[in-house]
Parts: sequence; C-alpha cells; structure tokens
Amino acid sequence: MAIWLGEEEVRALLAPDELISTMASALAAFSRGEVDQPLRTVLQPSRGSWFASMPMASSALGAVGEKLVTVYPGNGARNLPTHLATIVLVDPDTGTLRAVMDGRYITEARTAAVSAVSLKYLAAADARTLAIIGSGVQARSHLRFLPLVRGFDSIRCWSPRAQSRSKLAAEFPVVAACDSGEEATRDADVIVLATGSPSPVIDAAWVKPGANVISVGACRPHEREIDPNLLASAKLFVDSRESALRESGDVVLGIEEGRFDANHIVAEIGELIAGTVDWRRGIADITVLKPLGLAVEDVTAADLVYRKAIGRGLGVELR
Repeated sequence: MAIWLGEEEVRALLAPDELISTMASALAAFSRGEVDQPLRTVLQPSRGSWFASMPMASSALGAVGEKLVTVYPGNGARNLPTHLATIVLVDPDTGTLRAVMDGRYITEARTAAVSAVSLKYLAAADARTLAIIGSGVQARSHLRFLPLVRGFDSIRCWSPRAQSRSKLAAEFPVVAACDSGEEATRDADVIVLATGSPSPVIDAAWVKPGANVISVGACRPHEREIDPNLLASAKLFVDSRESALRESGDVVLGIEEGRFDANHIVAEIGELIAGTVDWRRGIADITVLKPLGLAVEDVTAADLVYRKAIGRGLGVELR
C-alpha cells in the first residue's frame, strides 16, 4: 500500500533527535561510498527560479527515492514558501511505490540537523555563543536544532530588516536581536549564515580565531555567502566534494580567482563521522561547513517518516 503524507503529518512524525541521528548515519554512508547518488539536475523554469531532481539509492541504508525541489524567490510576495519539495519513496526490493510526501519541512529540518551533527566535529568544545545571520526559515530551524546538541549561553541574530530580526527575537526569547552583522558575529563561537544573499554577508575581520562558521545559503555556482578572504584562510568542510566543486559559488569562485584549489577541502563531514579522515582541530582554527544538501539526507529522512507512519497507521492510501 502506497501512502500520501502532507506537511502536518511529516512534521508530527519527524522527531528532531531521531533526525539528527539519521543524518549522521546518512552522511557517513555517503562518504563511505555506500550511496548511489548523481549530482542533482537543475533546470531554470523562469528567471531567478529553479527546479531540481535529486535521486538516490542505497542498499546499505535500505532506501530508494527522489526529491523534486523548487526554489521560487518571488513566492514571498504571494504568501507562499520560496522552497517547496515533494519526495517519492519506492521499495528497494521491488521498485513499487511506497510513499509520496511533502518535502518542504524535511528540507528545512534536515538542513539544520546536518549543521547540528557537524558541531561535534567542527565547533570548539567550549563553544557557548551562537550568532545567526538571517531571519527566515533556516534561521528558525537552526535555532531549534543547534541547542539540542550544544548548550549556548548567548544567542544573537541579525538580518537587514529590523522588523524581521525583531520578530525572530520575539519568537525565540533566548535570542538577542542585533543592529548589525558585526555586532552579532564579533566573538561568536558558532556563526550560522542562513540567508538568500548572493554576496558575502559577514566580514572576515569579524570572525574570531577558533570560530565555526556554517553557511547554508548561496547554493548556486554564481552565489557566495562567505567573505572569500575568510574561506581562503579557514579549514573547509563540505557534505559532498563533488557538489561543492560544482554547485557552491563560495568554492567555485574561490578556485576561479586563484584563492585556493580543490585540495582546500579538508574533508566531507561524513568522513569525520565515519572516521576515515583523521583530522584534529587546532585551537585557533576557523572551521567552515559549506553543505549543499544531499538527496541521501532527504530520502533517509523521508524513509524515517514513512516507517513511523506505517507503524502508527497514518497516511492517505494511494490507489
């Protein structure tokens, strides 16, 4: 029996702690070569928008499926999410349809869950101050997920619109809204860049030695969210080397400009989880995580939702 699950059901079934654990397993399997996953196919239906196909299969993870994702920046004016997605799961043994589900929330949550996983490996052990640059969906998601794995004494946020950052701070009482990006990031131990900006949003001079920067925006080859001087001097980690070298403007443009080469990538985060790369953090090392988002993350998250739905008898049967 194949089922349909809408966003409300997906949200109710996707427990954050389980998702964080699932993302760690998925990333490790990917970096061990246990996942068959091509680079996503991206089409441009209209100016500024894109549609992508993200399939994957893994016998090790027992999952086969695909995410279809759209990004339409103009949707904000239509009171619609800018990022939308649908995930399809098929049975790994027979190829029969298992489930179709809304993937918008999965995309939102798995991105922050991957960032949460990375804190164990890339952030200083005594990291206690968190800065969020941005005030949208991913800013909120990271504010929910990161404190689950690290106890922050201070959380600061900034985005260009005062109304947006004030609204975010009102929604999360532990967050202090700042008047500038510099005020938010100075002396922060962990800095999350969660913006839609195609150009750098912080200055390298604002980032202290030993900080961990997580950049989840700027997902196309012509966009960059990180100060190129910062990225050139930092220890760079990614979710997929292939994706970073093809899709991340922060990486692609840095290489084109001669700031560094492909070897600047220290490791995939999955390699650190799997223990296949031996890396030790220096006390003054600035670490940068530049994830692009992987189909294995979406499909394994969807598989987690599907299994829980079947166990609880949830979902609308598709005939």
